[in-house]
Amino acid sequence: MFRIVNKKVLNPTVTLMDIEAPFVARKAEPGQFIILRCEDEGERIPLTVAGYDRDKGTVRIIFQIVGATTYKLNQLNVGDSIPDFVGPLGKPTETKGLKKVAVVGGGVGCAIALPVAQKLHEQGAEVHSIIGFRNKDLLILEEEFRAASTELRVMTDDGSYGTKGVVTAALEDLIKAGNQYDEVIAIGPLIMMKFVVKLTKQYNIKTVVSMNPIMIDGTGMCGCCRLTVGGKTKFACVDGPDFDGFEVDFDEAMQRGAAYKEFERHAYEETCNLFQKEVQ
Repeated sequence: MFRIVNKKVLNPTVTLMDIEAPFVARKAEPGQFIILRCEDEGERIPLTVAGYDRDKGTVRIIFQIVGATTYKLNQLNVGDSIPDFVGPLGKPTETKGLKKVAVVGGGVGCAIALPVAQKLHEQGAEVHSIIGFRNKDLLILEEEFRAASTELRVMTDDGSYGTKGVVTAALEDLIKAGNQYDEVIAIGPLIMMKFVVKLTKQYNIKTVVSMNPIMIDGTGMCGCCRLTVGGKTKFACVDGPDFDGFEVDFDEAMQRGAAYKEFERHAYEETCNLFQKEVQ
C-alpha cells in the first residue's frame, strides 16, 4: 500500500498529492509516469511524475478531476493509501547538453512541464517558461515556474491574469526578440502542442512534445497508447512519452483521444451520484 502524505487543492479541478513510494522515488526522472489504481478492482490510470523527493521516498502527482477514477482518487485524504502505484515508466525527458530552452505548458500539463524546467535550471540551462490557462482561477504552479525560469510568461485566454492570449503568441514573441533555442519542450493539450509545433516548424526549432494517450498496462503489450510518429506506429508508454513534435500525427491522436469521451463522462456522473448518495 502507498500512503498519501500530502494533499493540496491547486484549483477547483486540479489536486496535488505526495505519495509514499520509496522504490519509485529512487529511480524517477522528469518526463516519466506511473500507473495507479485507487481501489483493488479499479481502473488503471497513468499520471506523469510531477516531482519526487528521494530522501523522503515520496513521489508527487498532480491530476485533473475528469473521470470516475480521478474523482475517486480525489476523495482520498492524507493518511489514506493507494493499493497500486507502479513506476517509473517511460523514458525520461532528455535534457543533457541543452543550454537554452523554451518550456511551454498548458493547463494541467504544467505539472509535467515543471520538473523538466526544474532539472534544466539545476543543470545551468537558461530556461524561458510559458504557461497558459483558460483563466486566472485555473492557474497553477506559477511561483514554482518562476523559481526555475530565467524568464516566465503567464498567458490566459480571457486576460484575467498575466497576458491575454495563447502560449504560441508568447513563444513567437520570444523567438522574434532574437532568442535562439536549442529546443522547445511543449506539454499540454494536444491542440496546444499541435500549434506550438506548427509555429516552431516555421523557425526550424527542434520541438519535443509529451504524449499521454489512453494507456492500460504501461508496458507496450496492450497497444492502447499507439501513435503514428514519422509514419510509423509507436507506443507512448515504452517509446515515449516524449517524441519529436515534427513527426507526430496530432490529428490521429486527437481522434483516438476523443473516442471514449462520452463513456468517461457517464462514468464520472455515475460515480459522483454514488458518492453523493453515500454521503446522504
